[in-house]
Amino acid sequence: MLLLLPRVSFANGKILATPGVAQVEGSGGGGLVPWAQLAGYATEDEVAFSVFCSQAIVKNFQLNSCGGQINFYDRLELSFAKQNFDVEPLSLTLSQQIIGLKVRLYGDFIYSTWPQLSLGIQHKLLDTPAVAFTLGAQHDSGTDIYLAASKLHLGLLAGYNVLWNVTARYTKANEMGLLGFGGPNGNGTLQTEVSVAVLLNKHLAIGSEYRTKPDNLGLNESDWQDVFVAWFVNKHFNVTFAYLDLGAIATIPKQKGWYLSLSGSY
Repeated sequence: MLLLLPRVSFANGKILATPGVAQVEGSGGGGLVPWAQLAGYATEDEVAFSVFCSQAIVKNFQLNSCGGQINFYDRLELSFAKQNFDVEPLSLTLSQQIIGLKVRLYGDFIYSTWPQLSLGIQHKLLDTPAVAFTLGAQHDSGTDIYLAASKLHLGLLAGYNVLWNVTARYTKANEMGLLGFGGPNGNGTLQTEVSVAVLLNKHLAIGSEYRTKPDNLGLNESDWQDVFVAWFVNKHFNVTFAYLDLGAIATIPKQKGWYLSLSGSY
């Protein structure tokens, strides 16, 4: 009997920096926004493994997120993230787990005429729901569904490569899920997330992201934005540093601060 198996090789095929970095919910992309690219450097005959840890520190809160991704043949991405959110005014920690799946539907974000398109889900389970229910959340779990489009334009800006991404996300999550899902003001809305980056050279990129968010709890939940610098040391290690403006969180205003993420790929 002849058993036919696909040839597997570990990832090294894509151009440096093109997969982006690790998003705080575990998916490949930017820090705040999942992109259409899949994590790691896998091409159609390769498998990529990636791990990451990120920390965001703003005026009254701190978020730690660690996890990883597997990219199967540049077609399917599986991801996991564990988040711990320290609420300094109340001396407590909120935690959630996120399991993600992303499928490349169309194109290559460098070589195809139209943008690369990917469909993704992020299933979130809040481990500490007491605060969320007190504030009026309806559920302690929820599933975000998103469609992302990404494109890299070679030499577009004074000879520098420019990347953009637009993501449409259907979500019930309050503060990304850390304050539960749904509430008196809504139980599912479509939100928009955008990213743009300029690659200064093959190792360094600068850019910005903007993420709209629902206000299901009636707490005037703010949109999120950042300005980031990503350093791709090589195809196995990258560092991302960002300035964050998260607006008001749980009615506490002026949540601005810094973000650092370390990622490794093989």
